[in-house]
Amino acid sequence: MSQTVYDVLIIGGGPAGLTAGLYTSRAKLKTLLVERMILGGQVMTTTKVENYPGFPGGIDGPELMERFQEHCQEFGLEVTTGEVQGLVDRGETKAVTVDGEEVLARSVIITTGAEPAKLGVPGEQQFVGRGVSYCATCDGAFFRNATIAIVGGGDTAAEEALFLTRFASKVYLIHRRDQLRATKILQDRVFASDKIEPLWNSQVEQVEGDNTGLKSIVLKDRVTGATRSLELEGLFVAIGVIPKAHFLAEVLDLDADGHILTDAECRTSIPGVFAAGDVRKKMLKQIATAVGDGAVAAIMAEKYLMDHE
Repeated sequence: MSQTVYDVLIIGGGPAGLTAGLYTSRAKLKTLLVERMILGGQVMTTTKVENYPGFPGGIDGPELMERFQEHCQEFGLEVTTGEVQGLVDRGETKAVTVDGEEVLARSVIITTGAEPAKLGVPGEQQFVGRGVSYCATCDGAFFRNATIAIVGGGDTAAEEALFLTRFASKVYLIHRRDQLRATKILQDRVFASDKIEPLWNSQVEQVEGDNTGLKSIVLKDRVTGATRSLELEGLFVAIGVIPKAHFLAEVLDLDADGHILTDAECRTSIPGVFAAGDVRKKMLKQIATAVGDGAVAAIMAEKYLMDHE
């Protein structure tokens, strides 16, 4: 890496990062986007996106992200592969460590995203996209009139269980304890639904299926230790997310779960450093909201640079 001082350095190449890069490059700001793996983020593992505006009938996740990339390239966004290990605020410049080397930028936009917490059981990874999902609003419509289950006991699990009743004929709500952690109003709605059946003191031990997809799961009773098989067509996991901001824990203000705290304009606790997308604390994590965040962060970075010329 050269000691070029970039106007904007973007960490992360998902929808938020690519949108930010589109806006800053189009504004003629010298921008470098650093992505650890492949551009596109989690959307690259999504078989079909049906709720992103402008694509009636849906679009494959990888194809959508390829379009994002092509659009950014039109305006000359510079992209490199590397892992960011740290960030130091030096006032007018920010020093970002990428694969052990220092990159300087006048502003930074963090769009590293978050990943769903996994069950960590045999078969789970094998059937991702073929019955196992971590997003009910993304994939629920694929399970019309199906028997499905969702794992979790908090607000997200309860909300997604209720959402899934719009499509599925039966929704099992699997929770490792004997009562939900969700707010009382959500619990009342769950218990009032004739489509939702809670399975208390239960945990998923294994996900099973064949080359056509998921067929069943093995459940363990945490009280008796007994196991049984439960036939399903879909398994949704809602046990939380893990923000990819651990490398910034000593630098930025984070919440208890590790999300970066920002204001409504995506500003973090360090002037000139912004966060967008799933890595920041917010209610909804969708492609559309990540794109919105990326646009806001880019515009705010541009304003910050103008104010500090």
